[in-house]
Amino acid sequence: MKMAVKQKILIVDDDNNIAELISLYLIKECFETMIVNDGESALEAVETFKPNLMLLDLMLPGIDGYQVCREVRAKSSLPIIMLSAKGEIFDKVLGLEMGADDYMEKPFDSKELVARVKAVLRRYKPSTQANPQSDIKCVEYPDLIINQTNYSVMYMGHPVEMPPKELELLYFLASSPNHVFTREQLLDQIWGYEYIGDTRTVDVHIKRLREKISDHESWKISTIWGIGYKFEVK
Repeated sequence: MKMAVKQKILIVDDDNNIAELISLYLIKECFETMIVNDGESALEAVETFKPNLMLLDLMLPGIDGYQVCREVRAKSSLPIIMLSAKGEIFDKVLGLEMGADDYMEKPFDSKELVARVKAVLRRYKPSTQANPQSDIKCVEYPDLIINQTNYSVMYMGHPVEMPPKELELLYFLASSPNHVFTREQLLDQIWGYEYIGDTRTVDVHIKRLREKISDHESWKISTIWGIGYKFEVK
């Protein structure tokens, strides 16, 4: 019988006690973990450990968490959950704009941390094997192909790198052309659990999508003022 491959979590925190505690929670849930205590080691570990997800503390010696997130996001769609201590100046929107998939404030409940990790990993499952045609979740428009089965987007004939939530938001909107969704509906659909935050999260992700994908003569992401958004098809 083939053993299931454990998913790997990279824990980046300069407080080793907290990092060890997080590691214990995750090992108990059958994850493989690696702990590093600074930004430079984190960037190296992304290459060598090849994690499935990174838990990233913001206040790190040397390269801080924001910079680590920027550098990782520039070349990878590795899921990132940012961690910040209560009282630290942490603009959650800034973290999301940099490409974080989620954030948690310390101190956090161990069960919630594990639930968040599992939720983000569930949303990000690049396909490693051929799927039957019927299982492929893909929508196509002129100059745009969004494939949620292998988490890829082709725009104007070129691949576009997107973190999981951006891609899922785009796929969800494009799967229901001309349907208006409120920000609350989008939060509920894409984040998949009761999200502790506000609807600005949706606005940030829409802004990032628009930076990567411009309006097309056949379609565009439209803002419906006071309500939400829709994928408008002409």
